[in-house]
Amino acid sequence: MKYVLAGSSGFLGKALARDLVADGHQVTRLVRREPSQPSEVRWDPARGQLDPAALENADVIVNVAGANIGRPWTPAYRKVIRESRVSTNATLAAAAAQLERRPVLITQSGIGGYGKDCGDRILTEESELGEGFLSDVVRVWEGATEPAREAGCRVVALRTGVVLDRAAPAFQLLSLPFRLGFGGRLGSGKQYFPVVSLTDWLRAVRHSAETGDLTGPVNVTLPEPVTNQDFTKALGEALHRPTLIPVPSFALKTLLGEFAWELIGSKRALPTALLSTSFTFTHPTATTTLTSALT
Repeated sequence: MKYVLAGSSGFLGKALARDLVADGHQVTRLVRREPSQPSEVRWDPARGQLDPAALENADVIVNVAGANIGRPWTPAYRKVIRESRVSTNATLAAAAAQLERRPVLITQSGIGGYGKDCGDRILTEESELGEGFLSDVVRVWEGATEPAREAGCRVVALRTGVVLDRAAPAFQLLSLPFRLGFGGRLGSGKQYFPVVSLTDWLRAVRHSAETGDLTGPVNVTLPEPVTNQDFTKALGEALHRPTLIPVPSFALKTLLGEFAWELIGSKRALPTALLSTSFTFTHPTATTTLTSALT
């Protein structure tokens, strides 16, 4: 299959490109600089510039581009977070809509769209999006693909939890206190903490590309939701480190502002769409996911 990949310089993009090429797929990378090899095509999503010819004969377009959300959400950076996602999806959707042969469009999205704190409520793809900055971002992020859907493209939005892998920047930051012996639960620890292994995320992308009746939002999280307290225990055991130093909610809110809700807010998300289309997880539990991430 021919894939066109936006966001190939990031962690997920690099991992996906390697995985696809290793399996014999053709991968065209969209870059914002002068192309340095035949497999690269220049685009400028900030200006909505992409020659539709670059997508010609593509079977699948995957967009994993977007500014890092793990930085302070100043008013200026909130705009960067939003625009880096909306502009890329809008540019890809507009170009895809002009093609005679409609590709599948797969975009990364986020579990944070369901709201700041959803308690014990089970979240499926049928659940409504919530309130807060990331919820608003997810609405316009996914909404920017509408021109492609209206033109007949199958569109999938991967609402992904925290992807765990040794090389993942988020996991490196998350595990650092534990490696230093200062690990502990975040807030009450009772909140559900949506995660998934890199292996299963990669498989979910491929499954979404190859499953013709899969469309719309798709939760990419463990099929067995885990609380932060249980995740903390499993991480401590995997690293053979104590987990005795909890981080109070007020400290996280003071330090991180609204982003703290991504750590202390509960999101009990289930990957219903994946499971209903016969997807099986290689790492279905927190323990197996962490074992995979640390090897």
